[in-house]
Amino acid sequence: MAQTNLSVRIDSDLKEQFNAFCTEIGMSMSTAICIFAKKTVREKRIPFNVGMESDPFYSSANMARLMKSIEQMEASGGTVHEVMLDD
Repeated sequence: MAQTNLSVRIDSDLKEQFNAFCTEIGMSMSTAICIFAKKTVREKRIPFNVGMESDPFYSSANMARLMKSIEQMEASGGTVHEVMLDD
């Protein structure tokens, strides 16, 4: 199969972090990008969730909890309490 080049603009800090990760797991950045491209073509989709909904922080349940916490903080004048995770 013939090879070709792919040029991508990326933040320099992100490139350094990506390169360090790839090196740590024993592959080149080129190999990692090829894996991504092959999986994308094979599945005909981005092979992971993209967007705020993929981050549990932005889930409806967490947003409701945050709004409740904000209301409690505003009503109590900002008193700090320990986090209770089992409600």
